[in-house]
Amino acid sequence: MNKYYVYIVTNKSNKVLYIGVTNNLIRRIYEHRNGLLDGFTKKYKCTKLVWFEETNSIYSAIEKEKQMKKWKREYKVNLINSMNPNWIDLYEKLL
Repeated sequence: MNKYYVYIVTNKSNKVLYIGVTNNLIRRIYEHRNGLLDGFTKKYKCTKLVWFEETNSIYSAIEKEKQMKKWKREYKVNLINSMNPNWIDLYEKLL
């Protein structure tokens, strides 16, 4: 069964939040951390994984991402705090 992930990465100061979807979380965060993906996350140095959720459906992952991108920052921060109150980089725990 396939796994899909909705995730949030941030920069060193936790000021910028980026929400994405992937089918390989370890690879995707590696790409963010090493500047391999041009665009928003590279420009703002979003390299720290602070939240993720796993699902078996790409459709539900994409729908969740779309919903979350419409949320106010406060809602996103509350979501991160519920899983990761210290905003530690979760990437190392995945390895």
